[in-house]
Amino acid sequence: MPIRLDIATPERLAYSDDVDEVVCPGVEGELGILPHHAPLLTTLGLGELRIRKGADQEFFAIAGGFLQVRPDRVVVMAETAELGSEIDLERAHEAREEAERTLEVAYLEPADLARARAGLQKALLRIRVAERRRREGPRHHG
Repeated sequence: MPIRLDIATPERLAYSDDVDEVVCPGVEGELGILPHHAPLLTTLGLGELRIRKGADQEFFAIAGGFLQVRPDRVVVMAETAELGSEIDLERAHEAREEAERTLEVAYLEPADLARARAGLQKALLRIRVAERRRREGPRHHG
């Protein structure tokens, strides 16, 4: 029996469907959610969110937010959520290069350093999720 998954960002409802399993990037590691999981409210980190629906898998790049597991549904409220197939790989590579160039500057203010590191992490995540989607395709039997 599947469970309803809703992934929302401040801009849009990014995903809404019945799924068999969700694996989320918790701040202390991955969290696997199956139907009938105990109620839960936790913070999400930066990472890959995986959805399994039958033999199909989808991948999202998630940055921050919250995960709420209720008896009837799983709700992910993320700062950003990008489906692997929708990620612009060229722009992600450009963002990575820009962040790397910024980090090469010898004297950065702490806030600029933190912003560049966060930008680099986000770009690397987007690249990983987009490339996995291309490598494994929308269907993955495993």
